[in-house]
Amino acid sequence: MLSHGFRHLRTSDTEQTSTLFGGYRQYWRAIDDGKNEKGAVVKIILAAPRGFCAGVDRAIQIVERAITKFGPPVYVRHEIVHNRHVVERLKELGAIFVEELSECPDDRPVIFSAHGVPKSVPLEAASRNMIYLDATCPLVSKVHVEAERHFAVGRDIILIGHAGHPEVIGTMGQLPLGAVTLVETGKDARKLQVKNPKNLAYVTQTTLSVDDTKEIVDILKSRFPDIAEPHKEDICYATTNRQAAVKAMAGQCDLVLVLGATTSSNSMRLVEVAKKSGAPAARLIESKADINWAQMKTVQVLGLTAGASAPESLVREVLAEIEARGPVELVTLETATENVSFKLPQMLRG
Repeated sequence: MLSHGFRHLRTSDTEQTSTLFGGYRQYWRAIDDGKNEKGAVVKIILAAPRGFCAGVDRAIQIVERAITKFGPPVYVRHEIVHNRHVVERLKELGAIFVEELSECPDDRPVIFSAHGVPKSVPLEAASRNMIYLDATCPLVSKVHVEAERHFAVGRDIILIGHAGHPEVIGTMGQLPLGAVTLVETGKDARKLQVKNPKNLAYVTQTTLSVDDTKEIVDILKSRFPDIAEPHKEDICYATTNRQAAVKAMAGQCDLVLVLGATTSSNSMRLVEVAKKSGAPAARLIESKADINWAQMKTVQVLGLTAGASAPESLVREVLAEIEARGPVELVTLETATENVSFKLPQMLRG
């Protein structure tokens, strides 16, 4: 645990934060004087919120409780969340991860990942009389319901998201083939051709860049003024909050490290947001083992955050590793407070 200094700052005012941290930056650079022999970092800005969101926490609990209730093995279709450390720990408890339902025996429980699955998957499980549990994040399920409602009234649906991502596959799989058109970029939105411009709706992947998505939505609205939009933002609260925290600190940092996996959409977006918000450099790391210590020798203010599927233990390990190489001050920058939680499936309650 870091013992050389700790401050907790709560702010929603990015400009105020920038001014305050600018003063600290000059101060800590002045006192460093080359005393950190193995790494130059003397100050860490720790983003808050960071790490697990309510949907990830719920999904992990579902696997853990299913193993307790039914005994191992319990099968999980796709990685329950996109983090190797989480997956490996659950494997040790008795989870077996597969990519398709065809790899699961009929007589063992199967869990669907937090990203959601096409409608055909639970239908197949039911046809085989399997015990199955749906760990789809409720905020992803909300997008599924929205898409189904638009389809029911005859609208053509545009999905803003990344091709091949499990969440996108799951959302498009709620409806018949061809009912949903995927738009990934502003360029896609500009060249999009539709059958009826007055009968459109859009939904989005929940883990996108807030700013990039706004750009795409603005293009769609300018081209199709009658397009129906979500009643409430599809990009989830956790994605929005983690990106806001990174924006608030990025310009004060020499380097921003994001703990997460390359398969984690929300983690990759945090790296992009840090770079666009003024950080000279930003990197994705899976653990302390990925820290580039040669690069760190030139870093005196480090920003640290974690994607929504990265456990807090990884953050603490990084902090401890940096502290072991020289004195630091730790400042927590809190831009939002989260108190969201989701109920577990009825089968696992109590």
